This record gives sequence, structure tokens and C-alpha cells, in this order.
Amino acid sequence: MRLVMPRLHNIAVQQLQRERHASPISPTELIHEVWLKSLRKGGYQVRDREHFFAIAARAMRQVLVDLARSRLAETRGHGQIPASLDDHPNYADPRMAGPVQMVEIGILMDRLEQTDCAAARVVEMHYFAGFTLEEIATITGLSFRQVRHRWEKGRDWLKDKLSG
Repeated sequence: MRLVMPRLHNIAVQQLQRERHASPISPTELIHEVWLKSLRKGGYQVRDREHFFAIAARAMRQVLVDLARSRLAETRGHGQIPASLDDHPNYADPRMAGPVQMVEIGILMDRLEQTDCAAARVVEMHYFAGFTLEEIATITGLSFRQVRHRWEKGRDWLKDKLSG
């Protein structure tokens, strides 16, 4: 744990900074939530250290989406998602995500994974886990150009769906 905690903490900090509204949890609490809800259950076939961090980043995103859903349920009709998101000026910028946007990003990432699993994996590793495109190429065995293409395709797909 001493070897992986600093990197997990950095990923958690990065994930929490993407929320526009202050998150009710600290990076350490996010790591603990991930451990309790996902990683402890096991069942993952972890190939190497970087793959472990990618799995952890995905689990953190899922925990944050669940927290955002809970906050929406408490403040906006007990779980009903607003029909219009036009009143959110920063909606097209995922780095400024509030609770509504976090839920929407979570839903869209699931849809992207269904339509283009490779692009979703690169987006998750680059945007959510903070890996560079070069690191992703090394981890996945793809060329840098392939990784960059998948990143741009996934990023553009998400931006299109978020702004539309």
C-alpha cells in the first residue's frame, strides 16, 4: 500500500478537482470509498501496476457519479434528473462538472464504452486517471498515433454529447 497510495491520492485529487462544487469528501475518503465499494470485492484481473491505477480511476469516477446522484436526489426532486440543462453555462466543459454534469458524464462514459470501448478506455485513462498519451501507449501496447486518435475521437464524442 505504501507504494500505491501516493499515486492513488494524486488520482483522487485530480478527480475531485474536476467538480465545480466542493465535494463532500476528501481524497483519502474517496480512496476508502473505492476500496469499500469496488476493489475489496475483487474479481479483477490486474495485469500490472498501471492497469491497477486505471481500474482505481474508473472506480473513483463511479463513486463520484454515485455521490452526485445522491446530491441530486436530495436537492432536486429525489432522484429526478432535470429535463433541461440549458441553465448550466459550463456544461460543455467536463472539468467544471457539478452534480448534474457528473451524472451525465457517467452515463455518457457508459454509452461511449458500448459504442467504442477502445476510445472509452483511453478517455478514462487520460482524463480520469491522468495518464499521458505516451504512458497509455506503453500500457496498452498501441502506437502513440493510435492512442491520440482514440483520445481525440472519445473526447470529441463526449464534447458533442455534452454540448448537445
